[in-house]
Amino acid sequence: MPPVIGVDFSKISAQEALETLKSDINQGLTQDDVESRRAEYGENVLEEKRINPLLKFMSYFLGPIPWMIEVACIFSAIIRHWEDFGIILFMLLINAGVGFWEEFKASNAIEALKKKLAPTALVLREGKWQNIEARALVPGDMIKLQMGHIVPADVKLLEGKQLSIDESALTGESLPVDKEALDMAYSSTVVKLGEMKALVTATGSKTKFAKTAELVQKSETPAHFQKMILKIGHFLIMVTAVLAVIILIVAWLRGNSLVETILFVLVLTVAAIPVALPAVLSVTMAVGAWRLSKMEAIVTRLVSIEEMAGIDVLCADKTGTLTQNKLVLGDPVVVEAKDAQEVILMAVLASHLEGDDPIDNAVVQGLKDRSHLDPYKITDFKPFDPVIKRSWAEVQPKEGPKFVVTKGAPQIILKLVSPDEALQHKVEDAVIEMASRGDRALGVARQSNFGKWQYLGVLPIYDPPRLDSKETLRDAKDKGLQIKMITGDHLAIAKEIAKQLDLGENLVVADTVFTEDAMAENGKLIERIEAADGFAQVLPEHKFRIIQLLQSRNHIVGMTGDGVNDAPALKQADVGIAVSGATDAARAASDLVLMAPGISVITRAIEEARRIFERMTSYATFRIAETIRVLLFISLSIFIFNFFPITAVMIVLLSILNDVPIMTIAYDNAPIAPKPVRWQMPRILTISSTLGLMGVIETFLLLLIAKFLLHLPVDTLKTFIFLKLLVAGHMTIYVTRNVGNIWDKPYPSWILITAAETTQIIGTLAAVYGWFIPPLGWPLALLVWGYALVWLLIENYVKIGTYRLLLAKGRTISLPWLFGPKPHKAN
Repeated sequence: MPPVIGVDFSKISAQEALETLKSDINQGLTQDDVESRRAEYGENVLEEKRINPLLKFMSYFLGPIPWMIEVACIFSAIIRHWEDFGIILFMLLINAGVGFWEEFKASNAIEALKKKLAPTALVLREGKWQNIEARALVPGDMIKLQMGHIVPADVKLLEGKQLSIDESALTGESLPVDKEALDMAYSSTVVKLGEMKALVTATGSKTKFAKTAELVQKSETPAHFQKMILKIGHFLIMVTAVLAVIILIVAWLRGNSLVETILFVLVLTVAAIPVALPAVLSVTMAVGAWRLSKMEAIVTRLVSIEEMAGIDVLCADKTGTLTQNKLVLGDPVVVEAKDAQEVILMAVLASHLEGDDPIDNAVVQGLKDRSHLDPYKITDFKPFDPVIKRSWAEVQPKEGPKFVVTKGAPQIILKLVSPDEALQHKVEDAVIEMASRGDRALGVARQSNFGKWQYLGVLPIYDPPRLDSKETLRDAKDKGLQIKMITGDHLAIAKEIAKQLDLGENLVVADTVFTEDAMAENGKLIERIEAADGFAQVLPEHKFRIIQLLQSRNHIVGMTGDGVNDAPALKQADVGIAVSGATDAARAASDLVLMAPGISVITRAIEEARRIFERMTSYATFRIAETIRVLLFISLSIFIFNFFPITAVMIVLLSILNDVPIMTIAYDNAPIAPKPVRWQMPRILTISSTLGLMGVIETFLLLLIAKFLLHLPVDTLKTFIFLKLLVAGHMTIYVTRNVGNIWDKPYPSWILITAAETTQIIGTLAAVYGWFIPPLGWPLALLVWGYALVWLLIENYVKIGTYRLLLAKGRTISLPWLFGPKPHKAN
């Protein structure tokens, strides 16, 4: 029978572990044992819930927005407007295809996590050592871990030399961790030094590493962009439906032709439903993504651009993001050496000049001139041994006798020297000082001619900040972002880095925040997290929870990271940002992947995102205003005068000509908001409704002039109103594109102006010469243009007045940037 797994192997002896797993330290498992356990526990791989791709694709045709577009598609078929039918169907397929592709790319996070698992393992079975695929391991297997191995499963170390293990994949700690017999080692960590025999205690989804993958699968953050589209869609549909019902009721009461009325209402409904809304906003974001790619920032989830504009909290992983994830040598403390360079030179002689040991590499890089090594020849060398905690070398100089140099743990080096009290205090004070900064200390000593040891000095080793980190974080703060550093490293290291980067002093240890008492009082827990400047000794589940709690407080959260341990938080964040050199898992879980070294591109990406947000807001405001303008004007004309002010053909033509300039909004010049921005639907609906009602008033007034002063024939009157709706509607784009005067900077882009004016000219020529509609003539056309220009100025000042009124009522934050996070209520 397979053993029962469920004990804490870190708290029991080696013999108890072997008995629990029914294994033999000298023989390993038998083939029968392996087969029965694989049947019980499965293969050593991560589990993943898979959805049929076809079903996944079909799911994008379900939901309020797809249903709305599908209804418009059906209506177009009913009234036999096949051009509209084809365009709407194409938009529906494009929206579904883009959504499916983005989801497909996001699912690669789990696959990247799988690649991180070790492909092979050295295992003892039936008394023989053999290399097998790591996926074939089962609980109870005996394996051998050596330098360079990726630990293939969770194991209990049993016998052999100590190991130095890089656990950054799990904890984010920048320095290797020393392991001894009876310690636990975890899947996907890397053996840097040493060799030990170990007992497999957990495989596949039961490993500690698997919790990271599970968190990635659980991560789900609905986009504010999607919510906004739904709100706009619901509003327009509600307005359209109410007016359509009223039109039908009035027509029925008046005895008008219901067939003709229904046909007109269907055309009106198709024109009013914002079928292009998702597509236009997606194009706007796609253009932004292309511009970000020029900055070597790759967008993997399109809607994250909108989220990026609203980031008000940036959680920055320390190791590899704020820091270089590369150990470097600090300024040595000289004890008995001539100077600092002598301490470094002797330490280099006791190091591998070429190798994978990060500490040796840091020491070697600290030597300014390699030519200083030329007078010395290494006759014997022993690399760092975790048991004696030092390395040493026998050196023959060109002139003088042989000597021995050693470097390692400062206290071990002290024992070699047999120091007096003064020397001991000097070394201990240096070590304490380095520890307070979070630096790792190395003692360096020399034995001349095999005589007395001489303590040369103490070397600090640390992971320095990236060159652009301080400036980038300062820039981010200036843009209204709160910065919170997150690290798996010790609190002392976190405080030192925070000090160097001016991040604040309120740094807390994650375990002291996520206590049982704190978890029971969720409100106080969130307040502590909001108040903290950073978190130390953090596990992946802590990062994930920190992001969730901040989001629950209505924050839009960005997260930077580079390791596997960052993947869950990167995916849960509203915007996950993988820095240059990040693991495949981190990149796959992220929304923005930085390809160039440094993080300064983050603030530039936020600037671009805020420009894009301005463009999307401009379009949303314009689209709602135009819908209200056309629908309400036509409805009032029917109610009051009992006639259709424009024909169904004119409605379709108006819709087509409007689509051209609004697509170019994606290329418009837009200002950069100085603070985070949010979708504020009350503001958007207020401004767009005000402009829409202004449009109704000005158009209805022109209708009265045309009907009672100019006495225009009905057909000419309809063309007259059509041209007014077209020209004034296009001019409204200039009104909605900013919150100030239409002539304020930044000016409209030449692409937007060209598209708007070209379609206005085409529409004017169609009205003047009677293309598809009754002819109007130049005098009346010029009258419409003059009338529209006068009202353009009136709309401009009404818009500014409305913004000021909203500000006075406290509906927005500040002028000219009337966006921003809504204040939350304290629990």
